[in-house]
Amino acid sequence: MSKRPVTLLVAAVVVALEGLVTLGLGGYVAVETLRGLAGDVTSAVAEAAFGVLIGAGLLWVAWGGLLRGERWGRTPSVLAQVFLLPVAVTLIDSSRPDLGVPLVVVAVVGLAALLAPPTTKALYGDGQETG
Repeated sequence: MSKRPVTLLVAAVVVALEGLVTLGLGGYVAVETLRGLAGDVTSAVAEAAFGVLIGAGLLWVAWGGLLRGERWGRTPSVLAQVFLLPVAVTLIDSSRPDLGVPLVVVAVVGLAALLAPPTTKALYGDGQETG
């Protein structure tokens, strides 16, 4: 893919940033657990592993899927944005709008970029089969 539309680049950047944040949070929990600061070690290890795996997966989807123009990259990216919305609402309801509102914005920007017509055309073509 020689020329990527801006919407596809925005989508890839959003998913990559989400991956980096998730990877970082998973790593943070792992370090805190190793320092002996976890209240429940089993839960903390599972949370750290989940964060690292999901973060690495999102980075793979952003770089190996979206930036390479692979169709398969859009589905997990859209799902990630959809999953962020209830997390954001929960944060807002838990008196943490400072975290929840930006998360809503990121998820909406990600969805808009992923579902934009230029992104669809770049990933799926114009929909007409030749043969």
